[in-house]
Amino acid sequence: MSSLKGKTIIVTGAANGIGLAEANLLAQSGANVVFTDVDEANGISAAKAWGTQGMFIRHDVSSSADWERVVAAAITRFGRLDGLINNAGIYRPGSLEETSEENFDSQVAINQKGTFFGMKYTAAEMKKTGGGSIVNTSSICGIRGFRGCIAYNGTKWAIRGLTKTAAVELGEHGIRVNAILPGFVDTKILAANSPEMNQQAAKDSVLNRLGSPQDIALLARYLVSDESSFVTGSDFLADGGYTL
Repeated sequence: MSSLKGKTIIVTGAANGIGLAEANLLAQSGANVVFTDVDEANGISAAKAWGTQGMFIRHDVSSSADWERVVAAAITRFGRLDGLINNAGIYRPGSLEETSEENFDSQVAINQKGTFFGMKYTAAEMKKTGGGSIVNTSSICGIRGFRGCIAYNGTKWAIRGLTKTAAVELGEHGIRVNAILPGFVDTKILAANSPEMNQQAAKDSVLNRLGSPQDIALLARYLVSDESSFVTGSDFLADGGYTL
């Protein structure tokens, strides 16, 4: 996508899985990409593959200070900021009765507060250059209730609300905000489920398979690019028809 050439985009959770696929595809499409993650070894290696187009920053998305540092480093290196993909998240299953306060708080801090911080600190820079695009990562767990992951579900519903509210507030500044809702995607995060659950999820998809990180990356690239210039405040399901 030619509209991405020379743009600078931050991708959180970019050392592995969906975030890595997103960051690589954006760099391949000509963007300057800031890879952020707590996984330094894989993050450094991933960014290094793109030479001057890529940079890695260790980043705890639940920390406002880390967000300020990441945004400042992106501006220092590339001179501007045009997009953000809020991909970082954790999944720690547990029912209402099983979920501890610590479990609940950790998922809210990373999934929900991390998304909030990302929008807050990147939008301030995007306003300076006349606009940009923010893509938040919700889930099919953000449109229905699933047994056994109450804290995770709560954060993914919240991300949809954050997305729509930010879209309303930032639209006048030319900043678009949308959400992707992945279904069951074949990444390490599925290891928290039983093999039987993941096998059943593939069977329950209309397409009879799990998603791939590249499936989600292609959608994220569209949303962060100018090709989606009239799209904001929207939810985009990418679940192979699982929720039909």
